[in-house]
Amino acid sequence: MTPPDINDIRAAADRIAGAVVRTPFLLSRTLSEIIGAEVWLKFENLQFTAAYKERGALNKLLQLRDDERARGVIAASAGNHAQAVAYHGRRLGIPVTIVMPTSTPLMKVAQTEEHGARVVLHGDRFDDAYARAREIEAAEGLIFVHPFDDPAIVAGTGTIAIEMLSEVPELDTLVIPIGGGGLISGVAIAARTLKPGVEIVGVEAELYPSMKNVVEGGTQAIGGDTLAEGIAVKEPGKLTRAIIKDKVDRIELVSERDIEHAVALLVAIEKTVVEGAGAAGLAHLLGAPEAYKGRKVGTVLCGGNIDTHLLANVLIRELVRCGRIARLRIGAQDRPGALAAITACFHEAGVNIIETNHQRIFSKLPAKDTVIEVECEARDAEAIEALVQRLEGKGFVVTRAALD
Repeated sequence: MTPPDINDIRAAADRIAGAVVRTPFLLSRTLSEIIGAEVWLKFENLQFTAAYKERGALNKLLQLRDDERARGVIAASAGNHAQAVAYHGRRLGIPVTIVMPTSTPLMKVAQTEEHGARVVLHGDRFDDAYARAREIEAAEGLIFVHPFDDPAIVAGTGTIAIEMLSEVPELDTLVIPIGGGGLISGVAIAARTLKPGVEIVGVEAELYPSMKNVVEGGTQAIGGDTLAEGIAVKEPGKLTRAIIKDKVDRIELVSERDIEHAVALLVAIEKTVVEGAGAAGLAHLLGAPEAYKGRKVGTVLCGGNIDTHLLANVLIRELVRCGRIARLRIGAQDRPGALAAITACFHEAGVNIIETNHQRIFSKLPAKDTVIEVECEARDAEAIEALVQRLEGKGFVVTRAALD
């Protein structure tokens, strides 16, 4: 495959104009202060299907011949690519089949079907779904729309860089998430042409260093449950790996904790919902601020499709890490008045009790003693610390549960 050039990307920009959102590219004053750099955010989570994937998918579909459109297209995806192909396929009158792993959340299956696609559930993993999609492609004569390893897909994603650099030409650094490599490949091709000196940094989840292994010859283990499932790719693209090796300065890895922190901060500061993959670039900036001090940095919030229950867990865990929510194990004598004395300490410290639980059996304390587990919430970490000191001053033994 021949990689696209800037002319292909400009043609893609003209082709998809008006059918995808030219998303905001905004300076985050608060995040800039936290990181010590000028941080610009590209809100691709505001696309209709809440992800940048629409750009590449639409560019691909618009270049199909009439006979290919009539035959229909097929893709393998568990998320954003599926919805992008399904949505724009319906708009263009193209029949769409999507093969998804059986483990795909029902919400994503339903959303894809709502866009008019035929959904086939197959296998436990993406690799299984991909193999089945190729079988159906051959059997039914469909056109396969690859999520990242296709010049038309890469050209479509490159339109993001054109928009970013046209609005803020003084950017000196781009920090871009990497899964299969389609997003950063398109961005890198456009950016290297428009501003050759710009630094381009790729970011992968620590559990899935697939592209880093390929490009740098590493052997780090791949796999595990990551919040950034959108970039949890075991086998990166062949076209994209060549582009990245040529045009990307380096690839960094981010921890699950930093990804969670970035997702939570975007809700708290920018009032925007971003999935783990979409927050990976910001996660790296937050984890390594010294590397970007004084620079003008752009990153892409490439998707916002996160399960609401999972988002709630992330936000509560962030409150735990910053000390506003705590779970205390309080050892006390099992006698009348003990619980009243404990709750009085909470009242005096101004800390709210969310939930309590008595544990009399599974405890190393003497049989006459009890453990009272209390989940509580306070205005800040200092209030929790003052509560603990107050409880210990009354003779209670206090230990705290920790996330990590």
